[in-house]
Amino acid sequence: MAAGESDEQLAERLATAAGAILLDLRARGDLEGKALGKAGDEQANAMLCREIRAARPADALLSEEEKDNVARCGQSRVWIVDPLDGTREYGEGRDDWAVHVALAVDGVATVGAVALPGLGVTLTSGAPVALRPANQPLRMLVSRTRPAAEAVFVADKLGAELVAMGSAGAKAMAVVRGEADIYLHTGGQYEWDNCAPVAVAQAAGLHVSRVDGSPIRYNNPDTYLPDLLICRKELADAVLRLAADYSPAR
Repeated sequence: MAAGESDEQLAERLATAAGAILLDLRARGDLEGKALGKAGDEQANAMLCREIRAARPADALLSEEEKDNVARCGQSRVWIVDPLDGTREYGEGRDDWAVHVALAVDGVATVGAVALPGLGVTLTSGAPVALRPANQPLRMLVSRTRPAAEAVFVADKLGAELVAMGSAGAKAMAVVRGEADIYLHTGGQYEWDNCAPVAVAQAAGLHVSRVDGSPIRYNNPDTYLPDLLICRKELADAVLRLAADYSPAR
């Protein structure tokens, strides 16, 4: 640990380092598919958990790849990590996967770093990027394999193009990077899937909420989160209204 390292610097350093581990493992070429994803999860997680516990021993830790200890709910500060978001994309040799390192304080996503190792970048709450102008037509992110009906409905009403992409972190950072304008997800996630992306998106000046407009809270006993909206602020009211109007019977 660097002397005097801030939470933001720690998150960025560890997310980037985990990404390097994952790239090196994939480049070796002796594993592929699910076996590669499993090994990547394990190796990146081991490093992240070891380094966080060494650097911030008083903080709690929640990782997708470790057994949860709900005693964390009694602590103000909890690190929430996903060592490999987009295991399928990683195993397929794609670039749309990510590493998430976040710190939630009193239930709020406060610090976040999302590494996109395949693109060679790490985006952080500590160094927000300047938002680009909105795309014309608007661009809306959906799952590669199971586009949510609500998202397809909203995109149609807004005249937005659908953009299929892999991991949650990759989708969220595509909005931050100006490659898309809206990420509406209603298929369910867990806290580690979006805590770091939410922190980075908020710092960049984007709208972040549940699909009903309520804030997203972290460090809950049940880590399941049903839905998420990340979009440009000027689009938030329209997206929330259309999402509320959606009915499966339409």
